Amino acid sequence: MSLTSQAKAELTSVVAPKTTVRQAELSSLLRFAGGLHTISGRIAVEAEVHTVELATKIRKDMAELYGARSEGRVAPAPNPQTEPTYLVRVIDAGETLARQTGLLDTRRRPIRGLPNKLTTGNVEDLAAIWRGAFLAAGVVTDPGRSASLEVLCPTNEAAMALVGAASRLGISAKAREVRGAHRVVIREDEAIGRMLTVMGATHTVTAWEEMRQRREVRATANRLVNFDDANLRRSAQAAVAACARVERALEILGSDIPDHLAYAGKLRLDHRDASLDELGHHATPPMTKDAVAGRIRRLLALADKVASEKGIPGTDANLPDDLDVD
Repeated sequence: MSLTSQAKAELTSVVAPKTTVRQAELSSLLRFAGGLHTISGRIAVEAEVHTVELATKIRKDMAELYGARSEGRVAPAPNPQTEPTYLVRVIDAGETLARQTGLLDTRRRPIRGLPNKLTTGNVEDLAAIWRGAFLAAGVVTDPGRSASLEVLCPTNEAAMALVGAASRLGISAKAREVRGAHRVVIREDEAIGRMLTVMGATHTVTAWEEMRQRREVRATANRLVNFDDANLRRSAQAAVAACARVERALEILGSDIPDHLAYAGKLRLDHRDASLDELGHHATPPMTKDAVAGRIRRLLALADKVASEKGIPGTDANLPDDLDVD
């Protein structure tokens, strides 16, 4: 089950203890899940949702809160790959219900946003607004770089009302228009968790946080592995470069080479994969890594000087073309 499905299943089961909170949630559901339609000259209220449980909840709230009788039916899926939707419709008392839920004003004009009494309500009302909007048209994505909690809004006014409600809850949300569609988006991980908690999806928050922590641990492990791989790769390339330069130095100098420098060069070639510290332990008598590094450095410098005087390629001549020596 996706996080969105899990969150909506959990939120559908939330039963608000106060009538005003239930009314706020139902008004938001109707605003974001459908709206008003005219059928045979009468105003009808419709809501289209994706689960039979939510459709049942809407019909129950309509009946208990406003005494409105509704009809429900399954809308066939447009293609076999999509799930069917569930349509809840009130026709006989549609205009009355529209006024009661804030879809119409007193002059029978559609309200494009949300009723002012809802957006200026208390914390429970504001949470109910967001719960209804999310149940109707919300999506929460998995934690990660593109984690978000989004609600698709029917109008810009509805989007701005939702942003204002989030702000009053102390949560940052932004309204965006993408290809003509209005959306409200919450991006920050902490804000997403807080909004899910405020709406009542506490179990989903726990699952979301566990998923986020697992991804962070995995990302950290991948970074460490990549870091170690890079270090090993650089060390290997440095060893190849050093051996190639030492071999060339010995070719350039031939027999005209001090014994202690020749010994250091031979030590490097005999133990190609060893670190400078390990080379010092292989020496007889043992040397410090600084002593080994110093002798090899002087060997290369001497060879490069002689090569320059003779006009021949220096110790870099034997380096492989594909070797990264930076």
